Amino acid sequence: MTSSSKTKAAPLNDSTHHSFLHGMTRQQWWPWAKRVAKIAFFVLVAYLIISQARQVDWGSVLSAMRAYPLQTLLIAAGLAYASYALYSCFDLLGRYTTGHGLAPGKVMTITFISYAFNLNFGSLIGGVAFRYRLYARLGLEAATTTRVLFLSMLTNWLGYILLAGLAFWLRPFALPPDWKLDISGLRILGMALVATAFAYLLLCAFAKRRDWTIKGHEISLPSIRFALLQFAMSSVNWLLISATVFMLLGQKIPFTTVLGVMLVAAIAGVITHVPAGLGVLEAVFVALLSHQVPKHELLAALLTYRAIYYIAPLIVATVVYLLVEARAKSMAAPATK
Repeated sequence: MTSSSKTKAAPLNDSTHHSFLHGMTRQQWWPWAKRVAKIAFFVLVAYLIISQARQVDWGSVLSAMRAYPLQTLLIAAGLAYASYALYSCFDLLGRYTTGHGLAPGKVMTITFISYAFNLNFGSLIGGVAFRYRLYARLGLEAATTTRVLFLSMLTNWLGYILLAGLAFWLRPFALPPDWKLDISGLRILGMALVATAFAYLLLCAFAKRRDWTIKGHEISLPSIRFALLQFAMSSVNWLLISATVFMLLGQKIPFTTVLGVMLVAAIAGVITHVPAGLGVLEAVFVALLSHQVPKHELLAALLTYRAIYYIAPLIVATVVYLLVEARAKSMAAPATK
């Protein structure tokens, strides 16, 4: 009887043990794998930066940066800050959709701060964390902030999808062999992106069902006019960003080429292996344009672009953020849906 009891108990223990291991795999293995992948990625990036930096004639790069005419720098800065001004309006679309009561100026200030920190420290810190904190300080509910954030991010990438689709489809680039993506693949990707953009417009124009609830969050399709406004705002923003680099490159390369390379850089780290470089942006420009512009001039333009578009706005955003935090109580106002 004892032996029979043990025999019957064994399958139950094995099953329980198997379920436990399966649960461990699903709940604990994946987060650890992501952490290891992130660490490996940062180590790889650091290696690429160090190895590539040793091959750069930094004296020539600095000389090229110092040689920029003041007029060129002012025009580039004007284009960059026009982009910031436009992007700061993205959250106003969420204000209109949700009907919350925060003043437009406060909304634009929060968007500006979030965008600057997002570019320099990543979306979780900038685009997400700063928005939730600052909107909460001004009395906005988390659910409303989520809708505003989602709509702003969607708007940003809608313009990218349209412009990248047109650029990759109509003016594809000859990518380096080790990227494992040729002109035909890039053209197919472009067609898929354009199709995605038009599918969104068709849904907004003709879909009978306009509302969904996903994980407790309400998602509503906007009107076709609102969707067209999203595409227009985002597309102009990406054009302004590319125009900034275009000016810093001395207009030596056609604008459509600079635009296409900038859009390739935006997804290079996701869809392909980036060759050794100072970063995704620099690597893509060097790989695709070094046969047209000397490498030191490319790096001078991109480093100046980073100073204008990343560093300077971050300094301003930090000061503004500290002021907003200091005045949060006096600025707070009840938000209504």
